[in-house]
Amino acid sequence: MIDFSKEIAFRTARSGGKGGQNVNKVETMAEALWEIGSTAFFTPEQQMMIREKLAARINGEDWLMVRSSEARTQLANKRRAVEKMLLLVNQSIQKPKKRLASKPSKAVLEKRLEMKKRLAEKKLYRRKDW
Repeated sequence: MIDFSKEIAFRTARSGGKGGQNVNKVETMAEALWEIGSTAFFTPEQQMMIREKLAARINGEDWLMVRSSEARTQLANKRRAVEKMLLLVNQSIQKPKKRLASKPSKAVLEKRLEMKKRLAEKKLYRRKDW
């Protein structure tokens, strides 16, 4: 897992949810921002993969945004936002494994041929001229 957390910037805002009267006056929601084009951790090919797979979370200025407002404290929300971002980005750069085509077993092929023979025989007995 590539840790690029040093390049992540933060923006905070008021968040809804638990917290009582604190909700209306404390900025606990954290938004992690990361500029994909200026990173030193990923190759241009990996950057393109990130842009393709996370297109819904990237704005027009090439910034990836992840929000967190689950916790009551700003620090905990920042940690969660960073964890989410690291997980998303690292998952997006993994190439899917190619599927290896497998052969049907000999027993399966023989069973299929046997079923075809039985069906042909059954149809043969149904004919009027038999």
